Amino acid sequence: MRARSAGAWLMDAATWCIVGLMLAPIGWLLWASLHLPGEQASAGEADGSAGEWRWRNYVDLWHQVDFFNYFANSLIVCGAATLISTAFAACAAYALARFQFRGAKAVSMSITTTQVVPGMLFFLPLYMLYRHIGDEWGVAMLDTRHGLVFLYVALFTPASIWIMRGFFVSVPRELEEAAILDGCSRLGAFVRVVLPLCAPGLIATATFVFLLAWDELFFAWVLTSSAEVQTIPVGIRLFINQFQNRVDLMMAAGAVATLPVMLVFFAGQRYFVQGLAAGAVKG
Repeated sequence: MRARSAGAWLMDAATWCIVGLMLAPIGWLLWASLHLPGEQASAGEADGSAGEWRWRNYVDLWHQVDFFNYFANSLIVCGAATLISTAFAACAAYALARFQFRGAKAVSMSITTTQVVPGMLFFLPLYMLYRHIGDEWGVAMLDTRHGLVFLYVALFTPASIWIMRGFFVSVPRELEEAAILDGCSRLGAFVRVVLPLCAPGLIATATFVFLLAWDELFFAWVLTSSAEVQTIPVGIRLFINQFQNRVDLMMAAGAVATLPVMLVFFAGQRYFVQGLAAGAVKG
């Protein structure tokens, strides 16, 4: 019992150390966003004088930098990608979980295989495809919000299907059969019975897609060139060239960009973990 208690204590201490190391950058981010660059540089000196907190940095962020535009673009792009990807994943996962058709296993294997391919390998063919669509069909895809939405839906839907399928498998078929006997169609049973029972899965999938889309930088950086459509990660990347001496503004931008992600994650944390576990262990 003593050895077990000591081991449990060591595990708890190690866990808290890891949590502290992970939260330290966020703490530094918040602290640096409320101080001048000179105070940030002298934070580690003996005097440790940090001065007063400058909430003005957050005001300057919205007035001196067009941060609202980046913030609005991220909300529009990530929100649309989340809704569309979750809807597609729900329909596809339900089909894979309920119907036996030729090629079902191959489709499931293909969905899993796409997750091991690095996304950067898609850049060149994707760029050429966007150029071809714009030149031949007259539909602009480069430097547009809908181009980013289309890309994020294609990137994140396969993993979303994997998450949602575990929830649909866990719903007893008898509930759908009873709804059909009561007069519901297959679609009606899906909407009125299955989806409400799989609400945690929908929340987990939406949280997953939103977090990944909000933090994505590479494709948003190379596929957009105007501030009218660029998202927050690109905007913060541009701060390095435009405001090299205003580290406080960059830190404030990082804090504002982190807030929606933290709210979404903590709101759907229980469902997110439940969704990953369900997708991993259920057939």
